[in-house]
Amino acid sequence: MKIFSKEQIYEGDRLTAEKQNISSTELMERAGIQIFNWLHVRMQGAQVPIHVFCGIGNNGGDGLVIARHLLNHGYNVNTYIVNYSDKRSKDFLVNYERIKETTKVWPTMMSKDTDLPQIHQDDIIIDAVFGIGLNRPAAEWVIDIFQHFKNSKAFTLSIDIPSGAFTDKVPDNENAVVWANHTLSFQSPKLIFFLPDTAKYSLQWEVLDIGIDREFLFKTQTKAELIGRHEVLPQYRPREKFSHKGTYGHALIIGGQYGKIGAVVLSSKAVLASGAGLVTSFVPKCGYSILQTTLPEAMVVSDVEETFISNISFPEDPDVIGLGIGVGTLPKTITAFETFLKENKKPLVIDADGLNMLSKSKKLLKLLPKQTVLTPHPKELERLIGSWKNDFDKLDKVSTFSKQYDVIVVIKGANTITVYQDKYYVNTTGNPGLATAGTGDVLMGIITGLIAQDYEPLVAAIFGVYLHGRSADIAVEDYGYQSLMASNVIDYLGQAYIDLFKPPEQEQQPQEGKEKKEG
Repeated sequence: MKIFSKEQIYEGDRLTAEKQNISSTELMERAGIQIFNWLHVRMQGAQVPIHVFCGIGNNGGDGLVIARHLLNHGYNVNTYIVNYSDKRSKDFLVNYERIKETTKVWPTMMSKDTDLPQIHQDDIIIDAVFGIGLNRPAAEWVIDIFQHFKNSKAFTLSIDIPSGAFTDKVPDNENAVVWANHTLSFQSPKLIFFLPDTAKYSLQWEVLDIGIDREFLFKTQTKAELIGRHEVLPQYRPREKFSHKGTYGHALIIGGQYGKIGAVVLSSKAVLASGAGLVTSFVPKCGYSILQTTLPEAMVVSDVEETFISNISFPEDPDVIGLGIGVGTLPKTITAFETFLKENKKPLVIDADGLNMLSKSKKLLKLLPKQTVLTPHPKELERLIGSWKNDFDKLDKVSTFSKQYDVIVVIKGANTITVYQDKYYVNTTGNPGLATAGTGDVLMGIITGLIAQDYEPLVAAIFGVYLHGRSADIAVEDYGYQSLMASNVIDYLGQAYIDLFKPPEQEQQPQEGKEKKEG
């Protein structure tokens, strides 16, 4: 699903009105009716007090349409106009007159001198004060209204975007934003729903189809895309009947030091569980017996050193190499890493201490093959690109970094975002159970295994992140968040593949919120 910018949304509205031969007011009516229908299905005429707060722009116009239809269907509605400016949009004015004419109910006009209305915890608030076009912070008296919403503890439904939030930057003052329980977004989700700095303003979100021109939706290229099952399913490659292990590639996993061989076990096992035909693990001598015993499906090559990697040399000819997990950053290891990069021509996936070695010696970044996949957690990312002011600044810096070195960066988090050059791919799977040791090693192995199967590196990163999270979503039904372990994610990868082809009503969903952090 595409995530459109506000400029693209405005253009989509304009084209839709033009091509469907309707006015912007008619398009607003269509959008407002969709919100009303959503509410009506859930409320079934219940007489809970509903407080509709409308601004004086198009978002406020949407709110007036909703309030009018609620009143006409007998709901207990209080409508307020937050009169923050002398300017009104044309469609707001049309709907302001309509609600007065058809319901005979005049909305309450609110200004900085107006007393705040009583709102009880069991009431419902509909927030239609500001829309996506907000370009400046709210006035203090409007902020007081937003704080009144929050203090009331009433269920708050925001229309399109929580008022006070921006589509392309982080608000300076979190109190100047509505904290919504649910947001109904027109036609497309907003990028802020998926960023740590801004996702807190809407606990849940949902997209409503308001009939925006299909050609526009299909042809318009967006900077960000939301990745779910429908986006990854076309990338899936079924197995051929007359294939063999060599058909699905050979991956090499390099990593480990004394006490951290488990990371290599997890990654190597994930390579095979993702579908690769062969995996070789390169470890220090102390890891040889561990790998041979724990993972008999893997081939093992060991370093001359007992407890750390000092010289990366192997007789195999892999299709892809994943490295860095548990390897440490001893001087001899860094030297071996640099020598390896100077000689290597194979596709790479780099995680953990591999990333830390790149951070210690930035000149090594120039040695990476094109479209090398990097999978940092937040601190590893900071060591690579420096600190950032907020999530939008972080994405900008990662994008610049990606273009500079032609690398794919997987930013691990609650909604893991894969960045390649100017494009963001926002993942929808995963849950808080992934906040445990080793899940990052598993992710690295999955992506490496997919590249071994001849998936393009960018596709492998996007698909791998999805499978990783989906496996955890299915596994958590049996283990719960607290008891989920990295090895469980590997065990359920087969179910994640099978799940690709299940009808939507059979999909399993995690029981709690969406926040997660990968190890």
